[in-house]
Amino acid sequence: MNMTNRSTFKKKKRRKRALMWVLLPLLLIVTSATVYGAFLVNKAANVAETSKKDLERGEKSEKREKAVNPKYDNISILFMGVDDSSTRKMGSATRTDALILATLNEKQKTVKMVSIPRDSLVYVPVEGKEDKINHAHVFGGVEGTIETVEELFDVPVDYFVKMNFEAFIDVVEALGGIEVDVPITFSEQDSKDRKNAIHLTKGLQMLNGEEALALARTRKIDSDIERGKRQQLVLEAIIKKGSSVTSITKYGDVIEALGDNITTNLRFGEIISLHDYATSGQKLQVQSLHLEGNDLWLPRGYYYQLNEEKLKEISEILRSHLEVNTVGERAQTDAYAKTKTDSSKQ
Repeated sequence: MNMTNRSTFKKKKRRKRALMWVLLPLLLIVTSATVYGAFLVNKAANVAETSKKDLERGEKSEKREKAVNPKYDNISILFMGVDDSSTRKMGSATRTDALILATLNEKQKTVKMVSIPRDSLVYVPVEGKEDKINHAHVFGGVEGTIETVEELFDVPVDYFVKMNFEAFIDVVEALGGIEVDVPITFSEQDSKDRKNAIHLTKGLQMLNGEEALALARTRKIDSDIERGKRQQLVLEAIIKKGSSVTSITKYGDVIEALGDNITTNLRFGEIISLHDYATSGQKLQVQSLHLEGNDLWLPRGYYYQLNEEKLKEISEILRSHLEVNTVGERAQTDAYAKTKTDSSKQ
């Protein structure tokens, strides 16, 4: 080999080495991402399997002509926060402490959410009379709550996600906390019912799991409507943090946090379909809707009387967002109309 060829050979060798040092880290990153992705998929599939709870009604709401698919259709999800934890084992008598109905428009990649005050006086089909909406879970469980919400808004409830206090705290902790503009200064008990254990001041700040739960739970400082707004603030913050690129490495912890503390009728494939909302290339738009009403004292106790006009307005917004057949007036059963008349006489 002459000097010229030897020089050329050495240059090619150096270039190959340089290229190897550039490609090797990239290869490791890609391989790691693939392995991590497979790990997450497997982990999520296992959690989804143990958390899955089919509804007795079957795959579709009675307000649907056919079952929906989150990948192609507009859907609704009812988020249910139950008043339950390791220190509060209430069994079948567990009430819903938070109810948020979310509608998702697949083409627009938009979400509309409405909180339902826990003391709202509504028609509860499983009881056959008007009662507080959080009692629907006591008498009819998940099915009874879904049926009540469908009756209230005249919209199909396709899916539900039920979570207890411990899952809520663990999810926020797994995400590394959430950023929330706390609207009011207050003190609240923690998940172990220790009085005034949590103190938050008004303003934008990072909240840990216990603080986020306190913000969502506190109710004696103002009204159930304001409480609902705070719950939506927390849920929006969780969605925002969970859909950010920086949270990808935390998904494993989030999935593990859900564990045995969550139940849903979403299948694993349907859950994966919802990821499109976060990776569609456009900023996820979440709109909060708010019911209105007034305090109502009846001989049997305190209730929150919803404003019918506002209820009708929100019902039509949700129906339009879901693109289901709209109606001129919100559907009400004869039993609902009758009990409403009876209530006004008490």
